[in-house]
Amino acid sequence: MTRSFNKKQAGLAVACALAMGILSGTAGAQTTPDVKDKAFLEDTRTGVVKSGFGLCWHTAFGPPPAAGPECDPNYVAYVAPPAAKSVAIPPPVQTAALTPPPAPPPVAEKLTLDADTLFDFDKATLRPAGRDTLDAFVGRLRDISPETIMTIGHADRIGSDSYNQRLSERRAETVKAYMVSKGVQANRVYTEGKGEMQPVAKADDCAGPKSAKVIVCLQPDRRVEIEVIGTRVAR
Repeated sequence: MTRSFNKKQAGLAVACALAMGILSGTAGAQTTPDVKDKAFLEDTRTGVVKSGFGLCWHTAFGPPPAAGPECDPNYVAYVAPPAAKSVAIPPPVQTAALTPPPAPPPVAEKLTLDADTLFDFDKATLRPAGRDTLDAFVGRLRDISPETIMTIGHADRIGSDSYNQRLSERRAETVKAYMVSKGVQANRVYTEGKGEMQPVAKADDCAGPKSAKVIVCLQPDRRVEIEVIGTRVAR
C-alpha cells in the first residue's frame, strides 16, 4: 500500500516539475519587458525562439518582418538585376528640303497654213494637200502639251461680208474637226471667223471685178491660221 503510494507521488512530482519548466520557459519568453518593441519572440536564456524548422516566431505585433538569414534557413538574398544600359539615340538626320524644279515657261507657236493647199474658191472642204499639211502640223504637237489651240478662218473679198464671215467660220470648223480626228482634244480647240477683214493679198495686185485671174490672185486670203499655246515637252 505504501509502495504504491510512493510511485504515485513520484509520478506526480515529475509531472509537476515538467509543467513548471514549460510554464517557466513560456513565461520567460513572453514576459520580456520590451516584447512589443521586438519583431520576433525572444527567450531570456536562448535569445530568439525558433520552431523545429529553424523559423523564428513572430511576436504578432505589427506586420511580419522581412525574411532574413537569421530566421530562415532557406533564405536567398535578393540580388537586384543590373541596370539596363541606356543607348544613345542619334538625332534625326536633317535633310534639306528638295525644291522642285521650276515649271517650264509656256510657249506659243503660231502656224499659218498655206492657203493654196487648204481650200478652193468658195469652198470649206479640205484639199488632199491641205490634209497632208494638217497631218504635219499635228505631228509637231507631240513636242507640245497644248492648253489652247485657236483656229481662225479667213475669206477673200469676193461676195458679201455676211457670206464671207460664215464661210470663214466654216473653214475654221473644218480644220478643227480634222485635227480632232487625228487625236487632238476637242475641248482644247477654239474656232473663230474673220471673214474678209484681214486680207494678205495686195489690193493693187488683185484689182478689178471677179474673174479667173482675180480668183487666183486672192488665193492667199482663203486661209486658216492656227495658233497653239502650251508647254513644251522635255525629251
